Amino acid sequence: MRVPNERRLVVWDRLRGGSAGLLVLAVVVGAGASLGAVGFRWLVAAATRLFSGWTDYAGHAGSAHGWLPWAGRWFVVAAPVVAGLLYGPLIHLGAREARGHGVPEVMYAVTAHGGRIRPRVAVVKSLASALCIGGGGSVGREGPIVQVGSALASALGQLVRLPDSRLRLLVAAGAAGAVSATFNAPIAAVFFALELILADFAVESFAAVVLASVTSSAISRALIGDHPFLALPAFHVTSPIEYLWYAGLGLVAAVVGVGFSRILYLVEDVCDRCWQGPEWLRPAVGGVLLGGVLLAVPQLYGVGYPVLDRAVVGGYSVLFLLVLLVGKMVAASLTIGIGGSGGVFGPSLFVGAMLGAAVGDAAHAAMPGHVASAGAYALVGMGAVFAGAARTPITAVVMVFELTGEYSVVLPLMVAVALAAGASRLLSADTIYTRKLHRRGVDLGRDAVQAPAPTVEAIAGALPVALAADARLAEVVERFTDGRYDALPVVDEQGRLRGVVPAVEVERAVRDASADLTAGDLAASVPVLRAGQSLDEALDAVVRAGGVGVPVERDDALVGWVTHRDILAAVTAGRDRQAVPAGS
Repeated sequence: MRVPNERRLVVWDRLRGGSAGLLVLAVVVGAGASLGAVGFRWLVAAATRLFSGWTDYAGHAGSAHGWLPWAGRWFVVAAPVVAGLLYGPLIHLGAREARGHGVPEVMYAVTAHGGRIRPRVAVVKSLASALCIGGGGSVGREGPIVQVGSALASALGQLVRLPDSRLRLLVAAGAAGAVSATFNAPIAAVFFALELILADFAVESFAAVVLASVTSSAISRALIGDHPFLALPAFHVTSPIEYLWYAGLGLVAAVVGVGFSRILYLVEDVCDRCWQGPEWLRPAVGGVLLGGVLLAVPQLYGVGYPVLDRAVVGGYSVLFLLVLLVGKMVAASLTIGIGGSGGVFGPSLFVGAMLGAAVGDAAHAAMPGHVASAGAYALVGMGAVFAGAARTPITAVVMVFELTGEYSVVLPLMVAVALAAGASRLLSADTIYTRKLHRRGVDLGRDAVQAPAPTVEAIAGALPVALAADARLAEVVERFTDGRYDALPVVDEQGRLRGVVPAVEVERAVRDASADLTAGDLAASVPVLRAGQSLDEALDAVVRAGGVGVPVERDDALVGWVTHRDILAAVTAGRDRQAVPAGS
């Protein structure tokens, strides 16, 4: 049986404007982000296998190509060049916003463009980042997955024509779903989306992001298993004096995190000044330099999680840990600078693990038998450097705890992360993410001031003259003949609202020749809006009322009338004043 057009429109409006509809979309986005994340991980593994002959070459650093043993270890010089010849033109012709580390692009889209991201970004970013990482690019896969998940969410939101306020929430939900599937960390993914992408902890935001994160995690666990990010031995705080070491680690992590941000953009500036050729060729030519770095330190090939694992269990000397720390910052910065595509979240964790392990070894040398193993310091260093670079302390604490499942490191982790985030703010006004936008002249904190959202009372029209409950059908028909309203309020003898009479019900009564009906008989109950409610709540009420106008109440008195047309006019005007320049 075919659903009538009217009913289909009501269902569509409920999906687009109702709170329940947003939650349904969040579940769909979570499922899509999970499949996208799993697919992207497969792409990275396949590309790495193609370019190096190993599923993850960093774990076999220094070995020859798995399929081309005659090339020895020199293939690492050619791999970034060949990869650059593939993803350079892809980014240049497909979606130039896929270049770089991705998260700033999502932040900017959410804040300045109402969450609008071109759908093609998801495809181009996936392919380009997989080729870049597989070809030796020393960057992470988290930033690309966040951009892919956000682009998928934005495409769905634009398809159903979500208003900007809800589209932003859906994009953040897509980011949460992507992180959740990547790290198998649904709780941390929620805080990542709320703290970094959305900067909003409202109830509606929390509900949508949580549903997307949980859905994504459940699907990814079903597809690839429920495995922790790191397999670790048990850690514990041996002595209270250790907290001084962790505090010192936090302060040093702030310097390293801010330093990583500075090196990243310094290298990008140098690459910009030196390169005068076509942009599509830049990754291939710059790949020669990246290949030289990988030849010297092959452990920097790709994401490098096997190397991180070994550092956490104490597999390297202090000197080599420092080489890996500096080398990762240089290699990641060079990968981004030559036009590569990949994230900086993974490199931040890598650098933090090397720093923490080095501090842990130093603590052991200074106080043998009185400090925990170097692995505990490596874990804390991961969160502290990320907090120093991105200044998202809640995400850093929850992420490291959830990735490792080690509750014993929570207290020292909180100490180090708090100090790293605080010291980072003293050292730098921006973060590793916002600095990219500042360099374009975009300051999400000062240059873009969000115009206050109008309330229901501000958009409400005049309240129509109410029908008396005992008004006969003929009188009701006469009131509707002027065509000004699709519905009229009905009040009883005491002036209290009995409901609303839709024009369609009047037409039906006339066709049925029900002349003895009164306005009270035709009245239907509808939601009553309060003067201070938001446009989203107004749209929800109008949808639940079947698309007709609804009354607005203030101090128990009816003061206005809101229709779909009023909401549409307000939303359209709001887009024009989306970002008001400071000082204007």
